[in-house]
Amino acid sequence: MRILHLDQNHPLLLEQLAFAGHHNDENYTISKEATEKIISTYDGIVIRSRFKIDKQFIDAASQLKFIARVGAGLESIDIPYAKSKGIHLISAPEGNRNAVGEHALGMILSLFNKLHQADIEVKAGSWNRESNRGLELEGKTIGIIGYGNMGKAFAKKLQGFDCEVLCYDILDHIGDANARQVSLQELQEKTDVLSLHTPWTPQTDKMIDDAFINAFAKAFYLINTARGKSVVTSALVTALKNGKIKGAGLDVLEYEKLSFENLFTSKEEMPEPLQYLITAQNVLLTPHIAGWTVESKQKLAQTTVDKILATF
Repeated sequence: MRILHLDQNHPLLLEQLAFAGHHNDENYTISKEATEKIISTYDGIVIRSRFKIDKQFIDAASQLKFIARVGAGLESIDIPYAKSKGIHLISAPEGNRNAVGEHALGMILSLFNKLHQADIEVKAGSWNRESNRGLELEGKTIGIIGYGNMGKAFAKKLQGFDCEVLCYDILDHIGDANARQVSLQELQEKTDVLSLHTPWTPQTDKMIDDAFINAFAKAFYLINTARGKSVVTSALVTALKNGKIKGAGLDVLEYEKLSFENLFTSKEEMPEPLQYLITAQNVLLTPHIAGWTVESKQKLAQTTVDKILATF
């Protein structure tokens, strides 16, 4: 097969596809419009998130057999239309689920122990012990929304901390030894820390809004390593200001571009809620790197090539 690679990935992906007899073409700067002019000559494409694979693109890809995304989600692809054209879709959540689980846990521990704030203060010459007194994870209730690859990897990391782990998902009977599946109502009644591990879908878009936040019985911490557009940032800021949300660890933001590669080009473009998050001491921000480790780069590529070769 002729395979077009639109984003750089670990070299093992190219090497193993070539060894299996496939022809690889690499073009990491080509535009969507230019790609549509040549895509009819390819059997497969390997992408991350550089541009949207929409109906127009799929119509141009007349002999495309598969689209492989070296990542967890497929929201950049018009999934129903691609499937209607008989195109096989591949994603690789198995490749970075461990990295995401570790990142989410790290954010909780950092927020609980005020590591970021204490680090800044000590480096500035302040030695404030009482104001940096931390919390322990032991005895807390962790609520996970979305119990697929990412949610399960995170729940596994929580074992040994002597905390209660609850999960909520649209699918039934997916709880396991690491997390007890409950109704959304029970999760909102008991949760001390809420961690999101959902894809971006019409059901999860703007899911965390004022009403959702206020339905929680207790003030809680929010961790989001999933998709930024699932959280209404203005609602989050309101909750941070009134204490309903005690702190937030955000690896993703509502304002991210579809490619996840950039946010804003100048400070003037920055929305007011984001300006608040940037200055808040009880907010940790990272640039969509929860699944972005040295190890996950290799595992994502290996998972992707394994799935391609198992099918074709």
